[in-house]
Amino acid sequence: MMPLDTSPRLTDPDALFAALVAAHRDLDDAASRRLDARLVLLLANHIGDVAVVMEAIALARAPDTPR
Repeated sequence: MMPLDTSPRLTDPDALFAALVAAHRDLDDAASRRLDARLVLLLANHIGDVAVVMEAIALARAPDTPR
C-alpha cells in the first residue's frame, strides 16, 4: 500500500475549486449530495486502493487537520 500523499500536487487549485463550485450551481441539496457522492466514488475507484481511501476518510473527518 502506498501512503496517502497530501503534499500539494494540483497545478491550478483555484481553477479546480471554481469548477467544483460551478458543478453545484443550480442544484438543490439532494442533487448536490448525489454529485458529491458520485465524484467521491469515481475518484476512489481511480485511486483503486481501499486502504488509501480509508486513510483519506479518516484524515478528512479529523478535526483541525492540517491540509
